[in-house]
Amino acid sequence: MKKLSARAIAMLTNGILALILIVVGAVCFFPSSSHVSGVKDRVIYRGGAEDGVSLMFNVYWGSEEVEGILAVLGEYGAKATFFIGGSWADDNTALVGRIAEAGHEIASHGYFHRDHSALDYDGNYQEIKRSVDFLSLAAGREIALFAPPSGAYNDDTVLAAESLGLKTIMWSRDTIDWRDKDEELCYTRATENLEAGELILMHPMEHTLAALPRILHYLETHGLHAVTVSENIA
Repeated sequence: MKKLSARAIAMLTNGILALILIVVGAVCFFPSSSHVSGVKDRVIYRGGAEDGVSLMFNVYWGSEEVEGILAVLGEYGAKATFFIGGSWADDNTALVGRIAEAGHEIASHGYFHRDHSALDYDGNYQEIKRSVDFLSLAAGREIALFAPPSGAYNDDTVLAAESLGLKTIMWSRDTIDWRDKDEELCYTRATENLEAGELILMHPMEHTLAALPRILHYLETHGLHAVTVSENIA
């Protein structure tokens, strides 16, 4: 077998390098939806309200607790944002309407509480859209926000939400009330060193409901107001 000449080797090497440059250039100019730079910078972790904070209730269970939360919020003249799962809303359509009628914000928490970080663009789009379509009908208003279940998302999640006109929302503090069923812990985590603009994650739990009047009283005595997430991030 004849050995390749230096010239032939050089030509082969240059050809390979040219092919690599073409492939790299194609990737740069036509990135996949799951690898678009800067997408995660558009995920919101806190707001900018001067004297407001937001109570965010992720709802996939707890109809009785939701009723109680609405009553307490009404007593204090406070507003909150309810990130509602579509499957729960399907079973509690009238209650979704009551939340909206009370002046609270209705937002999407997906439909089946899926792991959005494991979904591609189409999977994210369909899961979010299904919830938005149902919630907008039940609430009688447009949906503007999406919070991924368990805080799990990827670039495709953010892009799919944006294509539906939604901002992706996370949180600045988590009461972890779904795990630690303790009223005092819930209160402390919601209020300790609390600053304006914060987004406080909660769930419709019995101990959370018990802590809610104290949390709202804390806000009142510290010059803070409970406002919707959309107001907070405006």
